[in-house]
Amino acid sequence: MKKTELLREIKKEVVELKSSPLYQERIKNNVFPVIGEGNHDADIMFVGEAPGAKEAATGRPFCGNAGKILDNCLQENGLKREETYITNIVKDRPPRNRDPLPEEIEAYRLFLDRQIEIIQPKIIVSLGRFSTEYILTKFKLEKELKPITALHGKIFNTETNYGKVKIIPIFHPAVAVHDPRKKDTLREGFKVLKNNL
Repeated sequence: MKKTELLREIKKEVVELKSSPLYQERIKNNVFPVIGEGNHDADIMFVGEAPGAKEAATGRPFCGNAGKILDNCLQENGLKREETYITNIVKDRPPRNRDPLPEEIEAYRLFLDRQIEIIQPKIIVSLGRFSTEYILTKFKLEKELKPITALHGKIFNTETNYGKVKIIPIFHPAVAVHDPRKKDTLREGFKVLKNNL
């Protein structure tokens, strides 16, 4: 099957995932799951934690205020959003944008694993602490786990069944929404990304 068909199959499964702890929340609020979007042959994949209100309303990842900051950071480093692939671990919005619970990550993580296998990125950028914890653990780098403030902008090399991959943890763009003073630190993380393409 082609990548587009395989990703479409993931979307269908997530839409029908009645066993998810967030499924009823989606139905009650008449919103969408957020599967991911971008280039199916992307060298760079961004992985956030879970959709926010605007994302759930539209079904698109990073389309709210944090998404604007992400887009700006990409542009500053000569990258185009449409050249990358953007997704989250958790595909449905947790109530009131709270942190995702372990059982919610567990319900959706295999979809992310499949997205990585299909797209085969050379660089995976984990946005924020939940994404970073999951990605480093998935690639057997759990010994490297520290607070996101200590991991921001660091590079970890790993092997996958399709080749070498660099993992780069970066602050979630929402940090600059809540605390504009962190915008410069966030931008420094994206410079690391540019230098490793």
